Amino acid sequence: MEGDLVVNRRVTVPAAELHERFSRASGPGGQGVNTTDSRVELSFDVARSPALPEDLRERALERLAGRLVDGVVTVVASEHRAQLRNRAAAAQRLTELLAAAVAPDPPKRRPTRPTRGSQRRRLEGKRARGDVKRLRRSTDD
Repeated sequence: MEGDLVVNRRVTVPAAELHERFSRASGPGGQGVNTTDSRVELSFDVARSPALPEDLRERALERLAGRLVDGVVTVVASEHRAQLRNRAAAAQRLTELLAAAVAPDPPKRRPTRPTRGSQRRRLEGKRARGDVKRLRRSTDD
C-alpha cells in the first residue's frame, strides 16, 4: 500500500496495518484474464488496530459485526482490468466503510404535535369524503 488511509479527522489508518492480497479476477478480459492478478482484497484488523481510538473501535466493531471475520474487515475490488485501479478502488471502498462505521449516531428525532390547522384540514377532508359516500347511497330501501 502506498499511503495511509485518512478516514476522518480522528482516524488515519497507517499503510503498515493494511494487508493486500492479489488474485485472478473472474469475468471477461481477453487474453490477460488468466495471467494477471488484478483482483485486490484489502484487509484491516479493526479489533486490534492501535489506529482506532477505543470509543470508535467499539462503535466500528458493533456496526461491522456482520462483515468481520476474527475482527478483520475485508473489501474486494475486481471491476477494473488494471491492478493499480483495483487497489485504489479497494482503498476508497475501505475508507468509506470505516467512515460510516465510526460516524456518530444521528441526533434523536424530537416528536412534534400536529398543528391545529393540519388537524382541522384532515377532519374536513374526512367529513367531505363521508358526505360523498353518503350521497352515493341509494335511498330506496
